[in-house]
Amino acid sequence: MNILRDPTKRRWLAWGALAFVFLLVNVHRLSTAVLSEQLTSDFTITATQLGTLHASFFIIYAFSQVPAGVLADRYGPRYVGSVGATVLSLGAIGFTVSGGYPAALLSRALIGLGSSVIFVAILRFCANWFRVDEFATMTGLTAGMAAGTGAILATTPLAVAVGLFGWRSTVFGLAVLGFVAAGAVFAFARQSPATAGLDPIENVPEQGSVTLADTGGYLKKLATDPDQWLLSIAFFAGMGTILTVIGLWGVPYLVAVYGLDVTTASYYTLLGSVGILVGGPAVGRLSDRIGRRFPPLIAGFGLFVAVLLVIPIVGSPPLLVVAVLYFLIGCCLGVTMLALPIIKERYPTEASGVATAVVNGAGFFGATVLPTLMGFAVDRYRTGDVVAGTAVYTEFGYRVAFGITAGAVGIAFCSTLWLYVRQRRESNSPA
Repeated sequence: MNILRDPTKRRWLAWGALAFVFLLVNVHRLSTAVLSEQLTSDFTITATQLGTLHASFFIIYAFSQVPAGVLADRYGPRYVGSVGATVLSLGAIGFTVSGGYPAALLSRALIGLGSSVIFVAILRFCANWFRVDEFATMTGLTAGMAAGTGAILATTPLAVAVGLFGWRSTVFGLAVLGFVAAGAVFAFARQSPATAGLDPIENVPEQGSVTLADTGGYLKKLATDPDQWLLSIAFFAGMGTILTVIGLWGVPYLVAVYGLDVTTASYYTLLGSVGILVGGPAVGRLSDRIGRRFPPLIAGFGLFVAVLLVIPIVGSPPLLVVAVLYFLIGCCLGVTMLALPIIKERYPTEASGVATAVVNGAGFFGATVLPTLMGFAVDRYRTGDVVAGTAVYTEFGYRVAFGITAGAVGIAFCSTLWLYVRQRRESNSPA
């Protein structure tokens, strides 16, 4: 049978096109760690400003999540995904021609705007093309394979490419790939098998259209849902920490404290990206297999806290330990992503886009707040010396910075426990 006429095969082609765009999203959003020295030098900025430049992607991304969910529910992944890929690529071109910090800030925000709709569009696609008991697996696969591969490319491969071609030419090349991916999404992705003119997939019910009134009702319910807020706290801290450590401060920490060059330091964040690649699919698959969400969620966040406390306590552990820590931080993405199937399963499928978007947006508020807080801590404890035009930062400043992430994830761990207690009470209460 022609692959385009077989819905169980067509869905993988469409998912692959969307996932490739999401791969590019992750290269862009995690590239600041490798580009940090060049950006600091080219735009003459401080650590706090670098953190804000990194966060500009995430602040627009976060605020766009609810509109992205509404758009995904109403118009589907074909239009939302292809337009998003086009906008992020235009932003990347703007970033390459930026002559100063304000233009770079706006261009990176535009990259964030285009990127903001992609993951929600993928989740909406999966809700309409895959069974309920496949959703956590697909969420983990998207977050692991696509995001993890993008995260890997944003480390040592990106550092090598920047060394060979310069950062502007490299980012321009990513923009070209984005335009190609936008065309592929438009060609292959559809809202559902029915809208593609295909037979339904077994145990994947067709969804009706969603009105603005329906969406408004779901948003009101989400706004007053304690479970949503607890999951959003967990996602805020978990996703925010991973994107901040692997995507920004993981490399400068190694450069400042251990004296490594950027390319060598990127090997360690590469291990963190491998952790994303491994942890996302593994945890999602485990959760689907056992049919439970909370045991891996709670245990994973407990491990996450323990891992993040090592650097604040020790300061400069052996590099082998740092490598293991970065890998485990990446693996914790799979645990964090469990918040999305949990919130999806609490709402009708036609509301899956907006429900997952609300929680997903919280994670990118975390990725907006935590980089700047860590940058402020690093700036607060710098020595005041300048070497080769760059300020000298201290180990203690980084211990405080990593302590901020440990505290945030500790609060997230408490929120998962509270959510579990709430669910137990509800299940044990009389009907």
